[in-house]
Formats: sequence, C-alpha cells, structure tokens
Amino acid sequence: MDRINAMHAFVTVVNEGSFTRAADRLEMSPQLVSKYVSQLEQHLGARLLNRTTRMIHLTEAGVSYHQKAQQVLNDIDDIESQIGDLQTQAQGLLRISAPVSFAIHHMAPLLSEFQKAHPGVGIDLQLNDRKVDVIEEGFDIVLRIGHLKSSSLIAKRIAPVRLVMCASPGYLKQYGTPQRPEDLRDHRYLRYSYMDLDASQSVYRWLQSSGRDNSSDMISNNGDVLVAAAIAGAGIALQPTFISGSAIEDRKLQVILSEYEPEPMALYAVYAHRQLLASKVRSFIDFIEGFFGDPPYWDQFE
Repeated sequence: MDRINAMHAFVTVVNEGSFTRAADRLEMSPQLVSKYVSQLEQHLGARLLNRTTRMIHLTEAGVSYHQKAQQVLNDIDDIESQIGDLQTQAQGLLRISAPVSFAIHHMAPLLSEFQKAHPGVGIDLQLNDRKVDVIEEGFDIVLRIGHLKSSSLIAKRIAPVRLVMCASPGYLKQYGTPQRPEDLRDHRYLRYSYMDLDASQSVYRWLQSSGRDNSSDMISNNGDVLVAAAIAGAGIALQPTFISGSAIEDRKLQVILSEYEPEPMALYAVYAHRQLLASKVRSFIDFIEGFFGDPPYWDQFE
C-alpha cells in the first residue's frame, strides 16, 4: 500500500464530502479512491468512515486521523512549495481579510514593505471583524485573532495578542482603582461585543456576572471606540494592546488588575490548503512572520 496516496485519498474524501468528488479532484476512479481508503482502514485496524449511498460520516478514529493526516500532507506540500518558490517570482492579486482595528493600526506599514519586496503582487485588503469563510469568500489569507479551534484550514501563528484592563487616570482618581476583580462591581465597563469569554477568563466572567449592575455599561463592536471612550474617562476597558498600547505609553490610560491579566490570544494567518501553495501566499506568510517583533512593538510600553 502506498501510505501517502492512501492518506491523500482519505483526506480528500473527507474534505470533498464524497468519493465521487474526491475522485474528480484526484483525477482517478471512485473505485480506486475507495480501494485506497479501505486499504488504509485495514492497515490501521480501524474504521475511519461510515458510508451510506448518499453520505459519509467520520468515526471517532476517523476524526482523529483526519486532523493528523491533514497536517502531514500540509507539511509535505509546504516543503515542495518552498522548493518551487525558489524558482517562481511572487505575482498576482493577493486577497486578504483582516480585523478592522488591527488593520487600521498596523497593516499599512506591513503591506507597503511587502510590496517593495514583491512588486509583482497586488493587494486587495478587506476589513471585517466577523468570521470570514476563507474558501467561500475567495480570500487567499485571513488574519484572525483568538484561540483557534482545529479545522481543515492552515493557521500560522504570527504574534501574541495581549489583553489588558485599563482606564484613564482621571477616571481612576474619581472612582478609585480596583485592586481585585470584585472591586469592579460598581464601575462602568466598556464592553467589546465580540469578546471571547474563554480568552478573557476570570476578569471578564466577573464583569458579566449577575452580581454586577451593568446598566451603565457601554457596548460596541469596535475596540477603537471603546479605547477612545476610556481615554475620555467613560469607564474601564478590556482591550488588546495593539489598540491601547500607545495610549498606555503616553499615560492617557493606566493598566489595572495586571495580576489578573487574561491569557494572551494570538494573531493567526489562516489560509486554505492547496496542493501547490501560490507563491504570493507563501511569500506573504514568510514576510509577516516576525514582522511585528518578539514581543510585538505595540507591547513595548513598559
């Protein structure tokens, strides 16, 4: 049995949702695809797929094997793509989706430097805070912030994203500086409506708890608005330092409850697996990695 071909056949069947579509993608007969999958199951001693006349369903073993097999195939393709990129100049239109505030604050210098290094690549940058479908919406790369769950997409970690609780010195002078999460009960909170509960851990869950009067909170789906409101003395904000860092450095905002700071999230470059990754995509991934520094320049305010 050719284990790589069998693995590739299985992963393609899962990704395409049927043996017929997988056969079309692989340019082989459905019978051969089925044979590869059966041989793989026999080799592993476990059923990976439950088949019906119309649908396929992954078994528990199939779910686990699919994730690991996808990564193995991605690694193989990456090695081959990197070799091919040595012979191919990056060119064409690169479609990127990025979070609104991050892009406004940090993407322009990155894209300018990237195009200087790769003048044959055009950029189409779309800003959106919702979860963009990389494949359905035709993006080459999607930048996402959070704790990403496993999927068939490839995610490259680019930089940590630190969340800090902060308020203006004037606000803290007037209402007091919280020393513990319980002290937040009587404060006004500037809440980001897309905040990830898991990422924010105890501090954010406390802010959302039923024991706190939140009738005077401000809610927005844009972090820049909330940081500006915090600078103006409207309340306390939990925001990433890529937005709030410059205001903290300029002492317009003061970090509080630093010992309860949530676990950092991360900025990821997410892209769909392709058998041969386009040179423009590979070039951008290589370029953005390490561009923002370690730690990122927006965290160098302390």
